[in-house]
Amino acid sequence: MSEVYEELRRDAPATLITAPHEGVGSSAATVTKFDTAQAAFAAALDARSEGFALVQVAGGWRYQSHADQSPYLERFVLEGQSARLSAAALETLAIVAYKQPVSRAQVAAIRGVNVDGVMRTLVSRGLVEEAGHDQETTATLYRTTSYFLERIGVSSLEDLPELAPFLPELGDLDDLDERAESSAP
Repeated sequence: MSEVYEELRRDAPATLITAPHEGVGSSAATVTKFDTAQAAFAAALDARSEGFALVQVAGGWRYQSHADQSPYLERFVLEGQSARLSAAALETLAIVAYKQPVSRAQVAAIRGVNVDGVMRTLVSRGLVEEAGHDQETTATLYRTTSYFLERIGVSSLEDLPELAPFLPELGDLDDLDERAESSAP
């Protein structure tokens, strides 16, 4: 076993499990030392090819299954599972993720349909939460949660993929407008 692994084998996991979400201690030096120790332990675990890994996600650390265990775990976990998000829920969640903080009315305007039920579902599943109120309209604003970040496997909203590659070019939109106008009676 590596020297780093032996040194951190007991201390790093114990600290990880007992540390509050905000970090360890109150000083920046303590938090930096904690992150450095966890990163070293994560590298040592990875080198040992364990069935699990220690990864940094959403501003903290967590144990998760190793990526190469994915095929086995997918069969094990997903077999018979039917609690998936609907297309409407996924669309709504994407809008909240990219436009947050956002009100239900803003999401409804983008989607073109009422989103009250879908928003309630996302809130009840812990993927979306209230983020205050709009100063002008007093509407409740929503944002994604750290649980959402964990579920999609990113550390922050900045890690979300860019939308630009999925949007149509401006010329394509002009063509659609022209076709719509020419087919109108």
